Amino acid sequence: MDNQSTKSENARVAKAAGIVGAATLVSRVFGLLRDVVIAAFFGANWMTDAFWVAFRIPNMLRRLLGEGSLTVSFVPVFTEYLQKKSKEQALELASNAFTILSIILAFVSVLGIFLSPLIVGLIAPGFISDPRQFALAVFLNRLMFPYIFFIALVALCMGILNSFRHFTAPALSPVMLNIAMIASALTLRSFFAEPITALAVGVLVGGVLQLAMQWPVLLKFGVKIKFRCNLRHPGVRQIGLLMLPAILGAGVTTINVFVGTILASLLPGGSVTYLFYADRIMELPLGVFAIAIGTATLPSFSRHVAAGNMDELKSSIAFSLRLMLFLTIPAMVALMALSLPIISVLFQRGAFDAQAAIYTGQALFCYALGLWAVSVLRVFISSFYSLQDSKWPMKAAIITLIVNVVASVALMFPLKHNGLALANSLASMVNVIILIIVLKKKIGIFLDRGFYVSTIKIIISSLVMWGSILLVDFVLPWDTQAQAKARLIYLLVAIVTGATTYFVCAYLLKSPEIHSILGQIKRRFNR
Repeated sequence: MDNQSTKSENARVAKAAGIVGAATLVSRVFGLLRDVVIAAFFGANWMTDAFWVAFRIPNMLRRLLGEGSLTVSFVPVFTEYLQKKSKEQALELASNAFTILSIILAFVSVLGIFLSPLIVGLIAPGFISDPRQFALAVFLNRLMFPYIFFIALVALCMGILNSFRHFTAPALSPVMLNIAMIASALTLRSFFAEPITALAVGVLVGGVLQLAMQWPVLLKFGVKIKFRCNLRHPGVRQIGLLMLPAILGAGVTTINVFVGTILASLLPGGSVTYLFYADRIMELPLGVFAIAIGTATLPSFSRHVAAGNMDELKSSIAFSLRLMLFLTIPAMVALMALSLPIISVLFQRGAFDAQAAIYTGQALFCYALGLWAVSVLRVFISSFYSLQDSKWPMKAAIITLIVNVVASVALMFPLKHNGLALANSLASMVNVIILIIVLKKKIGIFLDRGFYVSTIKIIISSLVMWGSILLVDFVLPWDTQAQAKARLIYLLVAIVTGATTYFVCAYLLKSPEIHSILGQIKRRFNR
């Protein structure tokens, strides 16, 4: 592959990341609207607690069995079949994977329905003392458990479509879940003795709609799923060998979340809430930038590996990391500089007072320190899976868990809840360092001079942006006790000023990423 082809491949990655990022942003907006509707109609009480606990269980399985392990394990193998064999053999693999996965998921769904009392008791032991709440949580969990059947198949369809370089339908599918839950909350509440049941029905309908949304697009690409159940199919065995470490790695991440919650519960009241709201803010840049670029890179990396183009793989990894840093370093700096104004504008009202905003802003500052690391991890994980190595990401996740627990225990008492957020950021940096060292040993040096020059330009532009935000604060001082309108104006002025400064500075420094983005925009308008 020549230099022009490499540039073309990088342009496709940037375009795919833009599609996934925009779709994820739409999904996040609908998710926020969903939360507003749920809060308005159902409030915050023992019934909503029962629903969220019941929903967390199949949702956790989705992360373990769905995009957390299945998609990243399937794409490299399926891409290899498309590149080295034939489309017919690749579709045969897809049919086998779909059939076998359907059988496994049906068994998991039935088992989950049967074991719901045990599962709810383990996840929320406090519910056991309230028979009514426990019974509702078990009922809702049984009703929603088949959601894992549909959403894991959606993850497989996502892998197929992404391998064909189609990203729109898979990226937009979460919107269907949010729409279904909103519609159910608005129209079905009066049909049930416990109105909260409407939300569970919405979850189930949302799962069906997400899968149905993929079907016409699959047919467009000539993918017709047939009943095939060959457990000895070499491609299926390859996927299985990749999936097991991936599931264990995703499980470690889930354990990490639970450990953080347990440790936060040992701190002064409100600590869990401060961390929860700060983490919710972090999800926006992670969803729009990190997940988008991570999703777009896996098929590209897999194609390079399948074709044996290791130099092109290195070039694409470097480009993807540059693009990720170009977006996440300024986001990190902005979140740190505006941590308190962001939290104050979004949450400071009613019982959430100025002091709560300050504590939550501190947590956001500490989380933001690790935004770049959490983001680039997506690129490194895609790199390893494209090489069909799922063991090292799992090993790194285990080491990261240990580092996070040790750092959390060491920092939680002197720094309170901020110590837990800071430990999370430090552990993510350790994870990145491990994967960089191992990847370098596997494929050789992959970060060229252009990468370092580009990163320096990004850092300079971000620091200039921070200076412009400080200038806004000097001219228009921040006041946590001010009226909501005044706080909103401050935040909008600071964001617009900071973003404009960053992009102008990047343009003047001739950062290649800004010219790549502008080129994509020009091509779209010319079309």
